[in-house]
Amino acid sequence: MLNSLIGIIASSGGAAVVPNSYESIATVTVGGGGASSIAFASIPSTYTHLQIRGIARSSTASSGIVPIYAQINSVSTNQTSHFLYGDGSGVSSTASTNANLIYLGYIGQDSTTATSYGAAVIDVLDYADTNKYKTFRSLAGTDLNGSGRVGLFSGFLYANTNAISNITLYANAGGDAFKQYSSFALYGIKG
Repeated sequence: MLNSLIGIIASSGGAAVVPNSYESIATVTVGGGGASSIAFASIPSTYTHLQIRGIARSSTASSGIVPIYAQINSVSTNQTSHFLYGDGSGVSSTASTNANLIYLGYIGQDSTTATSYGAAVIDVLDYADTNKYKTFRSLAGTDLNGSGRVGLFSGFLYANTNAISNITLYANAGGDAFKQYSSFALYGIKG
């Protein structure tokens, strides 16, 4: 079950990628001062797909949730997101088009639950293929002391076929900071 949740389906042939084909590229853990963003730069183009796994919370002293966003290669146009989420009492779906950032999940704010961190698994498909637009998909959610939100997300970088070499993550589109101990790991997936 876990392998099917965190596994990725290869775009060519539809075969599931074997879990031991993941290679660690970089890990960022936020220190005591928090971090306004988390960046993965100079990503090598030697893999078929990428995956980002993370746990995080916002350092803002409020109770609620905020979204996780990604900026790709410093591009700030033509990004689209679709998402479906549930909060225990209902289900919602929505989309954003021609946005500056790609919407990829939720984390809790600092006053919500003192030790609860949201989690996300983000797949970046065919990131180095210069013949197609880039696709992201994410499973993410956070607990708010018995309530919370979990969702499925997809994002697209349109009109841009450049290989992805830089991914920057933001809490609440840069309006919040990531709290200490938030951590994101980038993996390369062999073809």
